[in-house]
Amino acid sequence: MSAAAFLEKVAGVLEERGHAYGAADAAFEAIAARWSITLGRPVSAAQVVLCMIDLKLVRLSHDPGHEDSLIDVIGYAALFSEVCR
Repeated sequence: MSAAAFLEKVAGVLEERGHAYGAADAAFEAIAARWSITLGRPVSAAQVVLCMIDLKLVRLSHDPGHEDSLIDVIGYAALFSEVCR
């Protein structure tokens, strides 16, 4: 699959998840609030995105051919700019 076609696939997944879970910035803010309670220290939405990318990179290191993890890494990276506004 070409890079452009793969990016289109990622865009489709982002759109589907947006419909399912709502706006990414709000979702990551909510996750950050929960993680802040769990960890007992402030966690930002941007840190949540970076940690999710790290999680997916670890999974990819275990199985480099796992397409869903690669889609998620690219998707989280694309959403990072929305979260950092």
